[in-house]
Amino acid sequence: METMISSPVKLTANAVAELKRLMDEAGFDTTQRLRIGVKGGGCSGLSYVLGFDKPEADDEVYDIEGIPVVMKNAHGIYLFGMEVDYSDGLNARGFVFNNPNASSSCGCGSSFAV
Repeated sequence: METMISSPVKLTANAVAELKRLMDEAGFDTTQRLRIGVKGGGCSGLSYVLGFDKPEADDEVYDIEGIPVVMKNAHGIYLFGMEVDYSDGLNARGFVFNNPNASSSCGCGSSFAV
């Protein structure tokens, strides 16, 4: 696997801070990378995948603001230009996906249609 220069996905400063906080926790498996992707399902057809996972042979590898990221090449068409943010407000707490490719999304913001 070779690190690519530009990622199809952006992470906001809030997302980077939260991800680095999680990676600095005691017991974090440093062999894992942040996986960003999509999977079938959800109320709008596709759901986002965001979590730590072991790299696989067919992954694209990126470095986003010092965070090692892996993503399946085929997912790039769904995620190109997407921004991942982190909100810790009173009404919502967690990662937020701002995807310009989504033709519609559900109320929870974790699934979308293209």
